[in-house]
Amino acid sequence: MSFLERLIAIGPIRKTIWRLWYPFLTRRLRDQDVQFLNYAFETDPPLGLTLNPKDEPNRVSIQLYHHVASQADLRGKEVLEVSCGHGGGASWITRSMQPKHYTALDLNPAGIQFCRERHRVNDLTFVQGDAQKLPFADSSLDAVINVEASHCYPDFPAFLDEVARVLRPGGHFLYADFRFSDLFNAWQDSVAAAPLKIIQTRDIGAEVLRGMGLNAERSLALINRCLPRFLNSLGRDFAGVPGSSVYDALKSGELSYHSWCFQKIQKV
Repeated sequence: MSFLERLIAIGPIRKTIWRLWYPFLTRRLRDQDVQFLNYAFETDPPLGLTLNPKDEPNRVSIQLYHHVASQADLRGKEVLEVSCGHGGGASWITRSMQPKHYTALDLNPAGIQFCRERHRVNDLTFVQGDAQKLPFADSSLDAVINVEASHCYPDFPAFLDEVARVLRPGGHFLYADFRFSDLFNAWQDSVAAAPLKIIQTRDIGAEVLRGMGLNAERSLALINRCLPRFLNSLGRDFAGVPGSSVYDALKSGELSYHSWCFQKIQKV
């Protein structure tokens, strides 16, 4: 079992561990202009998404956000991203998909400070907050986005309840994440029991695996430059580089990566 797999599996203290890990990672990476903490996405043949030259270095990470967020029309909508990391996805969606307003929330105060300094974009706001206690009124949002973060939450069903609470009737929850095989059934059961209608779902493991490979050289350089040697193994898993236990688990099917589009149904 990989170190990352063990972290995901230990339930009650999971949030405390991630609460320490992400600020540490932000401090280590803040001078490297790392805007994305998610894995990646690439189709075969390549997706060929048109990007601004400044966004090109982050292409495969942006393409994961594009895959998730493009499942609904966000133009003119009130959008919340939960667990925004270093804000690269929030910045790109705000600039390219033109929501009315995009709020990006994360538990990591150091990460939110980085986002506020790095991403100065009209109609984009960064706030520090808890995914399981969203600081938003009932039925106040048109869409909620969550990319590769819910495996960190100690109570995933409670998070889904919070998403349903803050969405307006007809609003969308756009979601992607992974689980190891021993947690997959519980994950699927929670999704099926959520107070949201599944509009579509897709296994995107092959696309994520391909994106990991394209990101590998850059990720390894960051790991070697920014992390102490004793954390290199965790860093390789976190980055999903080829040869890491996470990469191998995804390749073998021991790790499943899926995306979903949900909708909050209007009550009659």
